[in-house]
Amino acid sequence: MQTDTSAGEDCWIGIDLGTQSVRALAVTTTGRVLGSGRHPLDSVRDGARHEQDPRQWWSAVAAACSQATADLRGTIRGVAVDATSGTILLAGRNGHPFTPGLMYDDTRAAAETERVNDLGRDLWKRLGYQKMQSSWGLPKALWLLENTPLKTPARVLHQSDFINQMLTGGTVASDISNSLKTGCDLLTGTWPQDLMTSLGIQEESLPELTLSGTVLGHVSPSAADATGIPAGTEVIAGMTDGCAAQLGSGALTAGAWNSVIGTTLVLKGSTPDLLHDPSGVVYSHRSPDGGWLPGGASGTGAGYITRELPGRDLDALSDETPRHTPSDTVVYPLASSKGERFPFVAPDASAFRLGLPSNDAELYAALVQGIAFVERLAFDHLHSLGAPTDGPLVLTGGASRSRHWSQLRADILGRPVTLVDNSEPALGMAILAASAGGSVADTATAMVNVREVIDPQPGATRKYMEPYLRLVSELRARCWLGNTLAAHATDNAQKAAAG
Repeated sequence: MQTDTSAGEDCWIGIDLGTQSVRALAVTTTGRVLGSGRHPLDSVRDGARHEQDPRQWWSAVAAACSQATADLRGTIRGVAVDATSGTILLAGRNGHPFTPGLMYDDTRAAAETERVNDLGRDLWKRLGYQKMQSSWGLPKALWLLENTPLKTPARVLHQSDFINQMLTGGTVASDISNSLKTGCDLLTGTWPQDLMTSLGIQEESLPELTLSGTVLGHVSPSAADATGIPAGTEVIAGMTDGCAAQLGSGALTAGAWNSVIGTTLVLKGSTPDLLHDPSGVVYSHRSPDGGWLPGGASGTGAGYITRELPGRDLDALSDETPRHTPSDTVVYPLASSKGERFPFVAPDASAFRLGLPSNDAELYAALVQGIAFVERLAFDHLHSLGAPTDGPLVLTGGASRSRHWSQLRADILGRPVTLVDNSEPALGMAILAASAGGSVADTATAMVNVREVIDPQPGATRKYMEPYLRLVSELRARCWLGNTLAAHATDNAQKAAAG
């Protein structure tokens, strides 16, 4: 990414704690990047376990921020941090970590998940997501509290809480975005104390709660020395990495959506009302502007392409896509070995292919078409829940770098798609920091730079509806896709084919 170190403008620091690295950006109110930095992270994996050392998080944040601020001539006005959703640790009152960080995909807390869902079922239904998963924060917090020998009282911290404490040098509140998976009642912005007590979690073990975008404190002198961010700079309550990416895309007005295709497919949007999903595949964060940010994550995506076409020149194959679409080969491109979670829940689902392409170019075309079909099915599911889906659609992730693939998605979805210059989660956090006390959506409009809007080609959508409905029919025949969504998708496809 190009950076500009010549300007003396005000800027805001966004920090993104990913799985493999920490990324820091210094960004102006016009979206210009004045400085950037990155530092790697290491993980320990063993079956259901996935851990990282919280002290390494801080050293990586300090290194990335030092790079971003080293030649910076702008004036830093604020900093905000995003982190992986559901990552939990225990720490002492002084912030010293007692345990490793149990990462977002650590699933060892299976027994605790059953207790959480049994005792909290009414609240989870009221919040629209029906039940918790073993990778969520609350089951893992229970596991840690019950399996960690402690001589002094411990506090449950999210990954971002730990970094914010290191930045400020004191105890901080936890934002309700990162606290969603730890059981925060998003309707009231509070912990459900009766439920927590019944689970054996004491009130003093939980952080205070606050809205994303509020000021938590100020950068301490010691943190300033470590990061290069001036002492006294405001530290703003952040969000999860998925929400940060959505902020970076600018998809924040009611009915707007951000579709991310990388290894897997993630869809996040903005709605004025909380969605209730009987199937439990969609859950919603609170928007800093009010309203809701619903979304879901599929197991399908470009990871299936790299598995099926290892070592191939995918850019060259992408250039040939228009010659081979619509493809007669119908593919369900599940990147994981087993199990789907969005737009339907099917633990036994696995990838399949109907038809036999004659060469790699035809196979590639069928694969990207299949991913776009799942994307369309996801929108059909959201539409069936009553979500507004007719606003702008911003495409981000690795797939958005291919214009041919982006055109294919516009054609299959039957709607314009928007491409932006930069949608990193770190940009989203810079936007949130810059918007403190104002509108995040308005701030994002100024800071997110649109590269191109691609319209569907005339008459193209109806050409894809026959193979799309073959995929829907096959998913239904395998008992993975329910009758209600299958019927809704069929009705919408028939209207698109006729129109």
